[in-house]
Amino acid sequence: MKITTLGIWGGYPKANSATSSFLIEHDGFHCLFDCGSGVLASLQNYIALDSLDAVVISHYHADHIADIGSLQYSRLIQYYLGHPSPPLPIYGHTLDEEQFTKLSYKEQTTAIELAAHQPITIGPFTVTACPTVHPVYCLALKFTVGNQSAVFTADTEWTDALIPFATDADILFSEANLYEEHIGISPGHLAGSQAGTLAEQAGVKQLILTHLPHHGEIQDILHEAKKTFAGPVELAEAGKVYTL
Repeated sequence: MKITTLGIWGGYPKANSATSSFLIEHDGFHCLFDCGSGVLASLQNYIALDSLDAVVISHYHADHIADIGSLQYSRLIQYYLGHPSPPLPIYGHTLDEEQFTKLSYKEQTTAIELAAHQPITIGPFTVTACPTVHPVYCLALKFTVGNQSAVFTADTEWTDALIPFATDADILFSEANLYEEHIGISPGHLAGSQAGTLAEQAGVKQLILTHLPHHGEIQDILHEAKKTFAGPVELAEAGKVYTL
């Protein structure tokens, strides 16, 4: 499994960057995890848009779906130019029916339900979902190939449910949008120390911090995560590739 970081930011992208998102590949299959602002521009540094085989969406906040419309339109343009592709499957939960319906577009993309605790096969991956704690319904995702697994928390505040979900993962991509002083004040997100605690209690092999804030010194978030997780931990970096 090969995982490329496309964006690292929460809320909105900094200049020439993208919100938190990842390209997950195995055996020639290309899956995009979340599709927020700036993601399509970043993605095209690695593959052509029509090379995508699937998209998986954690939830329907704008920083995770903002580029879906552009992706759909890119495929429609290719159709008009005489280069049609099979409908692209976009996986998302159905608890927001209006947003889920929008994942289907003019036979260019097709919405497919992603349900908690119901493993689904997406290309070579077995994908499992776990609800998080966020102002809107959101799913953490685990991608497994053989005995290798990568877990993405998506957006969440602390929940014990993520410990068994992430247990023994080879790599954990955890959101870390808060500084320590904001724990309990800003809902729906984790601080660095909490991401580290999750990684430690789940026994993961490696921790990557993503969905980072625009203010403050983000190295402080990394420092706090290192206090609570004994394994290797780093801040997500656009363009960095992780191979399992």
